[in-house]
Amino acid sequence: MTFNYDSDLLAAVSAAPTSIGDVIRTMEAIDRLCSAVDGLKWFNALYLDVTRAVAQRTASQGFRDTAWLLRLDVCFAELYFGALRMALGGGRAAGCWRALLDRRKNAAIARIQFALAGVNAHINHDLPVAIGQACEGSGTSPLHGSTQYQDYTSVNSTLDSLVDSAKQQLMVRLPGDALPPVSHVEDAVASFSVCAAREAAWNNAEMLWALRPVPPVRDRALETLDGMTAFAGKALLAPVPIQ
Repeated sequence: MTFNYDSDLLAAVSAAPTSIGDVIRTMEAIDRLCSAVDGLKWFNALYLDVTRAVAQRTASQGFRDTAWLLRLDVCFAELYFGALRMALGGGRAAGCWRALLDRRKNAAIARIQFALAGVNAHINHDLPVAIGQACEGSGTSPLHGSTQYQDYTSVNSTLDSLVDSAKQQLMVRLPGDALPPVSHVEDAVASFSVCAAREAAWNNAEMLWALRPVPPVRDRALETLDGMTAFAGKALLAPVPIQ
């Protein structure tokens, strides 16, 4: 589904970011462009809050390998922007992103569902790729117990806090009206764990890293990951019947 400002969205993500400042400015542009009845707005708003929090901490030297974490943030965000460029430019984005973008106008879906479907696509599919890219660019490897892994997991509490806040604030339909007193959304929201998803993403990054010498197998593994993530995204975006 499209909006009349999609060409402006495409322009906003046309340039790949080179710094966390670029990432934040692009997300702010997306936020300004998206209307309240665009499901993309609610994922982007949550992601923007997360990125600002990480940027604030890196500015105070709160990590052991700040350069690596900043590189990860830029690589990670570019995968989101790249998915938007692909979809808005007439290409075919990964299935996990299509699950969200194809439903952007569905008023029977809650804002929190769109936010978590975006988190699902970005963490479960994109994050393993971004971890590998950050490691390749810094001469490191995605190993459990490494300095990079410790920095990576140290932001979990911040992410959990922001997602928990979103779960409270976005528990309304896309246009902003109340959800029915009982729906499947509560169960879907309660079962979503950012920490568990990020740990799985690191494990998948290690798997993809090990498969680098065999590109066809690595590509098939990533396709399988996309299929599983798309399935979860569609389940998260099941419409709430109007009562």
